[in-house]
Amino acid sequence: MAASRRPLTIALNRGDRILSDSLSLLARAGIEPAESIERSRKLVFDSRCGRARLVIMRGSDVPTFVEYGAADLGVAGKDTLLEHGGTGYYERLDLKIAPCRLMTAVPVGFREPHGRPLRVATKFVRIAREHYADIGRAVEIIPLSGAMEIAPLMGLADCIVDIVETGTTLKANGLEARELIAESTARVIVNRASLKVRLGEIEALLATLRSAIGD
Repeated sequence: MAASRRPLTIALNRGDRILSDSLSLLARAGIEPAESIERSRKLVFDSRCGRARLVIMRGSDVPTFVEYGAADLGVAGKDTLLEHGGTGYYERLDLKIAPCRLMTAVPVGFREPHGRPLRVATKFVRIAREHYADIGRAVEIIPLSGAMEIAPLMGLADCIVDIVETGTTLKANGLEARELIAESTARVIVNRASLKVRLGEIEALLATLRSAIGD
């Protein structure tokens, strides 16, 4: 098969909610997996139409696969894109799914420490650094991959930067949301080289997706 005729490779976030919503939108655009993703341990799936193949992965890996051309397109949260900070792709479409807020959160009754940097636990290291630099606050970033909410409780950090959906988990761990850093929804990103080589196919898919979400 000629390179120009190979299926478009689409990288999808494996998170339950964003994956389900992404697959629903793609189905409305005529792209459905040839077999059930939910019942398989495979990571790469052909599509029934033959125009695309779907690759399931950790959300934080989607921008990397697209940036380096291993995938032509990808679906990732805006928070993930801000943290990744890549330049090898274009952000082309807001799918308006998987909404959440990237926020700072502090213990209830929190008082700012004096005479030392604020200790901030987060997996969003780049975003946290830029946020506190913008407001002129000296911080010490403590990278964590999960369980951010217990960092202040255990004395590891003063506060956290994390995704907030309902705030229930924060409340259960004695925290409250404070500063809004960014609103996040799932976005379609496109590899720069792929867009040049396969402009017609990609623009047609984006137009169909745009129609599916009523944009």
